[in-house]
Amino acid sequence: MNIFVINSGSSSIKYQLFKMPFEKPICSGLVERIGLDNSVITHKTFINGEEKVVYETLPLANHEEGLHEVAKLLTDKQIGVIHDPDEIEAVGHRVVHGGESFKATTIITQDVKDKIKQLFALAPLHNPANYLGIEVAEKIFTKAKQVAVFDTAFHQTMPEKAYRYAIPEEFYTQQRIRAYGFHGTSHKYVSEQAITYLGNKDAKIITIHLGNGCSLTAVDGGKSIDTSMGFGPLSGLVMGTRSGDIDASVIFHLIDQLGYTPKEVNELLNKKSGMQGLTGLSDMRDIRNAIGNGDKNAALATELYAYRIKKYIGAYAAILNGLDAIVFTAGVGENAMDIRERVCSNMQYLGINLDKEKNENASGNIREINTKESPAKILVISTNEELEIVKQSYELLDTKTTSAM
Repeated sequence: MNIFVINSGSSSIKYQLFKMPFEKPICSGLVERIGLDNSVITHKTFINGEEKVVYETLPLANHEEGLHEVAKLLTDKQIGVIHDPDEIEAVGHRVVHGGESFKATTIITQDVKDKIKQLFALAPLHNPANYLGIEVAEKIFTKAKQVAVFDTAFHQTMPEKAYRYAIPEEFYTQQRIRAYGFHGTSHKYVSEQAITYLGNKDAKIITIHLGNGCSLTAVDGGKSIDTSMGFGPLSGLVMGTRSGDIDASVIFHLIDQLGYTPKEVNELLNKKSGMQGLTGLSDMRDIRNAIGNGDKNAALATELYAYRIKKYIGAYAAILNGLDAIVFTAGVGENAMDIRERVCSNMQYLGINLDKEKNENASGNIREINTKESPAKILVISTNEELEIVKQSYELLDTKTTSAM
């Protein structure tokens, strides 16, 4: 089954094509800077063990033009991997927010699209772009089933005591204000990889997704029981440009005493805070270089970043009542050995003992970087949200095909 995976952003499209049930993509790519005259497409194909890369720079006014160009590359006589867009049997879409409406992967109907639109207010930076990706894919891959995989779905197993806020009940019953959690596709993928690696389906695991956005999830027996992001993706850890947890009194002070508008506060906390606000830099690689040059703000920000992660690990070890493993994943989690060392230092009480040499030298998709004597495993696992999306899409469609026979 040819399944095309789309992760549509506000000005970008990430994509991969799989011939399921084979879990290695036959092509992948990224369309960037959509809406500008110098849009860029990076298109890779993987055929007979050989990788070919094509770069294109051209004006792309919108996502539809971008996806049309991708379809041309997919069917190109020299580098194409299919002959016709109709050969795509399904398109799997990443959708960030599914609210309480969607607890599992879902075939997209008009009703599903309407509900995704209703959730725009809860994920204004993501759901509109995800919805646009669906609309465009329906026009280009007309024979394909469209499938939605929701970032929030993995966290729908959280108990009510974890997802409810201590505010009047009508805000939940009427407005559905609660913690939803995000990065669920990544947390699900790496926790399942960890469970397989540990050989323990009942394992108590804390997954730590550290990218530009950051979140932790407590996973008990494969189910999310708590996560650091809440109603929106602002809460929890310090992030690239987001503040993470902050006393709500600060918001009132900004508005009542300093004259900020709610829109300005939203901009401040989502786009001008976090590591950006503390250092003027949002990329951990740049911050690491700044520390090397003696930047005290960068050093303090990195300590604060790691400190917040450690606090959450302690809290989640408590609610799990034990800890079999912690898992680092995503761009920073997989690559920043210094961050992993900061997080894991002085954590022996929780059974977390880092092997410094392994941390610096281990390689592979799953790396074990704890000492031999460590009661808890410390794992670095490469996340693969696109693979998780295609697996869930394939399982859903395969089940429906089998049940219809």
